[in-house]
Order: sequence, then C-alpha cells, then structure tokens
Amino acid sequence: MTSATNTSVLQKGLIISHLAALAVVTMWGGSFVATKVLTENGLGPVEIYIYRFVLAYVLVALMCHKRLFAHNWRDELMFFGCGLLGSSIYFIAENTAVTYTRVSDVSMITTLSPLLTTLLIGALYKSERPGGWVYIGSAIAFLGVGFIIFKDGFSAPDPNGPDSLSTTIGDMLALGAALSWALYSLILRKLNVTYSAQFITRKTFFYGLLTAIPFWLISSEPMVAPETLLRPMVLGNLLFLGVVCSMAAYIMWAWAMGRLGAITTNNYLYIQPVATMLIAAAIPSLHDPITLIGCFGCLLIVGGLWLGDYMSRRKAMRR
Repeated sequence: MTSATNTSVLQKGLIISHLAALAVVTMWGGSFVATKVLTENGLGPVEIYIYRFVLAYVLVALMCHKRLFAHNWRDELMFFGCGLLGSSIYFIAENTAVTYTRVSDVSMITTLSPLLTTLLIGALYKSERPGGWVYIGSAIAFLGVGFIIFKDGFSAPDPNGPDSLSTTIGDMLALGAALSWALYSLILRKLNVTYSAQFITRKTFFYGLLTAIPFWLISSEPMVAPETLLRPMVLGNLLFLGVVCSMAAYIMWAWAMGRLGAITTNNYLYIQPVATMLIAAAIPSLHDPITLIGCFGCLLIVGGLWLGDYMSRRKAMRR
C-alpha cells in the first residue's frame, strides 16, 4: 500500500470508531428512560440490573466462549474490577438514582466521568497527560452539564416532579456512578491492549453479575410476578437494555476505546444527556420537558467535546 492509501484507511477507521462511540452514547441515553419506565412498572434497581445483564451475558457468551480465563491472575483481578466498577456498582447506583430524580439529571451528572477520567489519567501517568485544549473542552462541556442540572432554578418548580431531598439523593448516587465509571475506564485501557472487545465484555458482565449478588441480598427487593415481565412495555424495555444497550453497546464501546483511547472515547459521554433529554421530553409521564437553558447546556456540551478533540488532533498532526 502507498502512504496515501494507508492514511485513507486509517482515517476511515477513525471515522468508524467515532461513529461507533456516538451510536453507543445514544443507546445509553435511551437506557435511562427505559430504566425509569421499568421502575414505574414495579421493577427494582437491582432486579433490573440482573435481568438486563443475564440476558446480555448469555448473548455475549454465545459469541465468545472458547477462552474461559484471562492470561494470568493479575488480569483476572482486573476483569473483576471491571465487573465491579463498570457494571454492578455503576448500573445499580444509576438505576437507583432514577427512582429519586429526573432521568435527564442522572444522565447529565454521569457525564462527569470523562472529566474524572481525564484528571485521573493526568494524575497517574505523566507521559499521557492531555493537552490544554482537552482540559478546556472538558471544562466547557462540564459547564454545559451544570446548566442542564440547574435548569430548574430558572423556572417554576414542577409539582409533579421529585422533591429537593429526593433530587439530592439521586444526584449523589449519579455522582458515585460517574466516579465508578472513570475508575473502570482506567482498568479497561490496560486490558484493551491484550484482549478482544468480546472477551472483555463477557468477563465484565460475568463479574458484574457475581458482584451484584450482595446488593441483591441486602436490597430486600421483591421480585415482580412473571406476568409483569411479559407485558409488552416491560419486555420491550428489558430487551432494549439487555441486547442493545448492554451486549451490542459494550462490545462497540470497548472496540472504540481501543482505537480512540480512553479520553477521546469517554468525551462522547457528554452527548449522552442530549439523547436522554430529547427522549424523556417525548414521554409526558416523566415530567421532564425541554427548556431553553437545557438547550443552551446541550450546545456547550457538544461544543466542548468538539473543541477538545479537534484541537488535540490538530496539535498531534503538527508534531
């Protein structure tokens, strides 16, 4: 191949990687709404997690089942950390948060994870500290998140919405989920070098389900009746969460992160609340309308994402 051909192939691969990351965060944006619908149909946060990831694990295991364990126990422990931080803790905290506050607010706060990931990588790896434009772009996007979180302060309170105490509890749970995802991203970037996206996803789901057992035992959540699970609304949302948002999305996310890196890939999470806000606004029962302040926040999120990534690539090309 000529140099021009190689460059063209690389650029095409990067475009596909960016599109994959964009598709995943759109799926995950809809997952908040699907989870809220399931909680309103009587399912508990841990119960939703178990149904969702049992389905996803079975599907991934059918695709990737030849290798059972990692190359060594160190990597196996890292997979355990992925399951704990990037699956059970993250999603159970997120599922619980949507029972206390608006789905769009949970989606907004969990987008702090890219900024947390950037700061953690910069603190732990001096040779991989991001450039100034990444910090500036992340700060702008984070400002957009703040506008959306506090959008209610610019309008009359919704009598049908959650009270302030519930909102605070939900926000704190969402913040904990964001930190958990940032730590998961640090582990994932090491495993991406050696293992396939399918293998990483299967191991993450397995240890996620394993570490979810203590949460289920202490939650005392009553399991819903089988006929409830067969309702079209419930079954459809469970399939969406298990097949689309978990099995397909995790594989695509691990694949994209292996090509774009943890910082660039995680910055796409800033688009997640945009998708959540649009989907939630289309469902009147969620009492989560679109506001002018929310739209302005979305513009800052997308603008900050673009600025950080574009200026970083431009700087890298000059080297």
